Amino acid sequence: MKLWHTAQDLADLNLDGFPGTKRGVHKLIEREGWAETPLCRRRTGSLGGGGFEYHIDLLPLPQKLAYAARFISVEPDDFLCETNEGLTTRERTARDARLIVLKVAERFHRQSGMGLAVSEHLFAQAYGAGQVAVPEWVHGEITRLSRRTLSRWRSHMKRDLNRLGSDPALARKGKGILDRAEQGRLRAWCLALHASNPFLAAKHIRTAALQEFGLTVLIDGKKGQRRVAMPPLRTFQDALKRWKETHKNELLKITDPDAHKSTIRFAASGANRMDRLNQVWEIDASPSDVMTLEGRKTLYAAIDLYSRRCQLLITDTPRAAAVGLLLRKCLLAWGVPEILKTDNGSDFVAKATKRLLDALGIEHDLSAPYSPEQKGTVERLIGTFQRDCAATLPGFIGHSVADRKVIEARKAFAQRLGTDDAKLFNVEMSAAELQAEADRWAIEQYAHTPHAGLKGKTPFETAAAWTGDLLAIKDPGVLDVLLAPVAGSDGLRRVTKLGIRVDGAQYLTGDVMPGRSVLCRHNPDDLGRLWLFEPDGETYLGEALCPDLAGLDPAATIAEVRARQKALETEALADIRKAKRRIIPRTVAEAQRAAYQQNADILAFPKPSKPHETPQSLAAKAAKQKPTAKPLSDREAATLDRLTQAQQPATPANLHALNATDTPEGRFQRALQLEARIAEGTTLSDREALWLTGYQAGAEYRARKLLSEHAAPSIRGPRRPG
Repeated sequence: MKLWHTAQDLADLNLDGFPGTKRGVHKLIEREGWAETPLCRRRTGSLGGGGFEYHIDLLPLPQKLAYAARFISVEPDDFLCETNEGLTTRERTARDARLIVLKVAERFHRQSGMGLAVSEHLFAQAYGAGQVAVPEWVHGEITRLSRRTLSRWRSHMKRDLNRLGSDPALARKGKGILDRAEQGRLRAWCLALHASNPFLAAKHIRTAALQEFGLTVLIDGKKGQRRVAMPPLRTFQDALKRWKETHKNELLKITDPDAHKSTIRFAASGANRMDRLNQVWEIDASPSDVMTLEGRKTLYAAIDLYSRRCQLLITDTPRAAAVGLLLRKCLLAWGVPEILKTDNGSDFVAKATKRLLDALGIEHDLSAPYSPEQKGTVERLIGTFQRDCAATLPGFIGHSVADRKVIEARKAFAQRLGTDDAKLFNVEMSAAELQAEADRWAIEQYAHTPHAGLKGKTPFETAAAWTGDLLAIKDPGVLDVLLAPVAGSDGLRRVTKLGIRVDGAQYLTGDVMPGRSVLCRHNPDDLGRLWLFEPDGETYLGEALCPDLAGLDPAATIAEVRARQKALETEALADIRKAKRRIIPRTVAEAQRAAYQQNADILAFPKPSKPHETPQSLAAKAAKQKPTAKPLSDREAATLDRLTQAQQPATPANLHALNATDTPEGRFQRALQLEARIAEGTTLSDREALWLTGYQAGAEYRARKLLSEHAAPSIRGPRRPG
């Protein structure tokens, strides 16, 4: 794009409203005085030619814009967008329009040779005059343009392309008084009132807000906090309408948690895919939507998650016995599962159900309370049966109360007044016929219907294609025993001398001895017989008979029971009696003496010790010390001589001499000899030490000891003076 042109060049441009000849251009130049402006310069040529050149800014604005538009082009690459993450439709449209304009303006700047500011100014003028050939939707989005606007957009584009997008609605969102008042507490208060009672009108909520916050509310502004009047009712109506639309999911979770769980909370598709057949079964129960001649029944359903094959059972009420019957039906048809998934219903957590699953080694997986989605496959199965099969049968009463009202409305109020349910709903089927129809639907219809969860295959094809091993129960009688009802609530009874008492009847058994606890199961074919097992149910012990219920002779029955008891006791006591003959009264004592004989030679090392003395012990020690001998008086000495002479026995010649140790003097002399040996350090024998200790404790030893200590002074007598 040339910026400087001669008069001939300007004429050759053929611009609308501008002279098309050189002479005409010169007349315009003279008339407008272009030669006297700085935008006129003398032409310089290689041959030194003359003449003048004129800048395009001297052209009138329409002609200048028309000339500039010849160098503004829009190419297909200008319509390519980079990204649209996190933008609304309005923001994305505004961003794309601004991006196209920026690309065209940038190309014009490169091709024009002008400075950035000049080219953007000229481009903005041309865009405003409609000289830029952009699509209509771009003109509709960007109606005005300026150099400053282009500069600001270019700055946004360098930081983040998405900043070019704008949405006036979002710019005003959350800026109202009710949104900002009291730092959001007013908005939270209004939403809480609506959540607590969705039937409150806007005027009720505004009245409660006035009571809570007063006639004015505090809002934050650019100049700080200020108080404004509580908005009018119309503002509350508009805000509540907008809030309920913006927070409809959150409000639904508070006002209707079940609806939120069913329609809003994310759910995984195909989360229950299994790796093998009979890996996991799901079981659930629901009231049947078909009324029978016997009344409304309960529908039990079981489904294998791998193959989606199912079994159905019609029962009177949901009970543990019904769970056992459905499991028996599935076990005989499919085999034994690894895991059984149920909810926390009383029939599924009953002792009978747990006992059956434990006996078969099946893991019981309970879903969390109030979480039907954790066993959603069987829930979906029940719904499919109710819609696909039950709805086609006579006696259908609808899937809900609303459906039932629609069915009832088929007849006028006068016609259905006083009419029972059987006539109102055309009840024709019995419970057995409903069971037959449910089995037909499960085996012939559902099993051969392509399933989306099986990638278009049918449950029958999926189960038939399995080539792995399966666990199966070959003898149905085993299940009959395991499903037999137990005595009482837990089946445990204690055998006494009178037998086993169940429901007021006495059952006699010779197979189990009194004092033992057993698990009792009723024989379904004979109420007079009980099957007895270990309390864990893993060992069969025998059978118990009730003569009254079994139709037997009580005397003959008790005789037979006693005979079996005697035989068991004799067999059990045979080895005991044989070993008892080898036991004598000293068997245990000798065994115990031999077992602890090795401890006799074990001595403990002496422990270091130091004397322990107290004032009382020192006083006792002083009391035991020997008293100091003192001289006897003349009277005392004479008395002692008489006593000494009196104690010397006579020795008749006709008597044999006595043994020295058999006399008091001999015994005392022996004691003195033993004491002398102790003083020398000689060890006495146990017999000598025992005799000496006993003798020293007697009165004879103490008296003679006292006499021997005073003997010498008494013989010499007192010293006479002088």
